Amino acid sequence: MAKLHPFIINFVCYLCDLISYLDVMNSQSQIITVEVSIDKPISVVWETWANPIDIMLWNIPFNDWHCPKVVNDLKSGGRFIFRMEAKDGSDGFDHSGIYDTVIQHQLIAYTGDDGRKSEINFIAHGDTTTVSETFEPEIMNPIDMQRDFCQAVLNNFKKYTESKIA
Repeated sequence: MAKLHPFIINFVCYLCDLISYLDVMNSQSQIITVEVSIDKPISVVWETWANPIDIMLWNIPFNDWHCPKVVNDLKSGGRFIFRMEAKDGSDGFDHSGIYDTVIQHQLIAYTGDDGRKSEINFIAHGDTTTVSETFEPEIMNPIDMQRDFCQAVLNNFKKYTESKIA
């Protein structure tokens, strides 16, 4: 069997590293958007989104998860920490960061502690409100898993908010 020249081996390793790097950069350059329309006026939607007690009840992607801790200083420069975890303790994480821009009843933009940017837009249509969340994906999990996770949280937010009696 012929031996490969060390230059060729190094070059192949370099190409593999480059492909991995480009895959990471490509996933970071993608933007994920999820959206939900809620049959409540924007004032109710905004208050439900902002209130820590409400957040603990709607910020849940699956029935076997919960959000046991919320800190939410909803103002530009304010800090947030949402603890999300499986009820059996098998998985969990803190979703946390700093609010960059907060415009009541319109926009929340923030930077997560991991440096990723997110933007949540609130659009009133009479007594219905559209909530649209756009965020930079992280590199550890597939894009569609992140989108589905966030969409599940928004769907739960819709269900919870629409069940509130104003």
